Amino acid sequence: MPEELQVRVHGDAALPTLIYLPGLHGDWTLVGDFRRQLASTVRFVEFTYPRTLTWSLDDYAAAIECALAQNGITAGWLLGESYGSQVLWTMIRRQHFAAQGIILAGGFVKHPLYWGVRLVEFFFARTPSRLLRWLLHGFATLAQFRYRHSPETRENFKEFIARRTELDRQAAVHRLRHVAGSDPRETARATRLPVYCLSGALDPIVPWPLTRRWLRRHCPALRGDRILWTADHNVLGTGHVEAARQTLAWLRA
Repeated sequence: MPEELQVRVHGDAALPTLIYLPGLHGDWTLVGDFRRQLASTVRFVEFTYPRTLTWSLDDYAAAIECALAQNGITAGWLLGESYGSQVLWTMIRRQHFAAQGIILAGGFVKHPLYWGVRLVEFFFARTPSRLLRWLLHGFATLAQFRYRHSPETRENFKEFIARRTELDRQAAVHRLRHVAGSDPRETARATRLPVYCLSGALDPIVPWPLTRRWLRRHCPALRGDRILWTADHNVLGTGHVEAARQTLAWLRA
């Protein structure tokens, strides 16, 4: 697949624009059900990151801003999923794109568990490829059963697994280093854009009680937060129906 930023735009330009910035996996393969729930109600813009080992967060933000401009998209809401929240805050700091609002989905400001991030980075960098393939095979088998009545979602998972190459693993490690070194708290304190936070209750990766507490104490622009009790870290996927309903309510608010 091309090692460059990829963008897809779904929906009419007259609709509210929602721009999805994916998490650590870096692509749109896990957001299909969420996108379908929003069909005909928003213009949904989604990205797949390049498997770069050199880009900074500013490079990610600049490439996304350029891609949006090339597609005639000059304003919209930013939806930052997990790692994508760090790209989101970088775009807010740069002020090169007319963001209308912010939604964090399993996202955060500064990650509340620095050593947890470093531990995951250590695991990703050193786990044998054979073990990772075994874990992915188990994940794919579970997904095929869970979504057995949704052929399109099963195909998306096949693409998700196919993208998990050795270079993809190295790119994920590179993104984890961004997470460990990123501290956009001043940007979050200063923004006057409406900020919303959506989390899955079963999330050991970004503990929502810590993220929620910081936002409520230090982010004056926070307008609301929601915990989906049956969803996990991939809240847009595992809670796609309620996540889409809540996202649309925030956009309309």
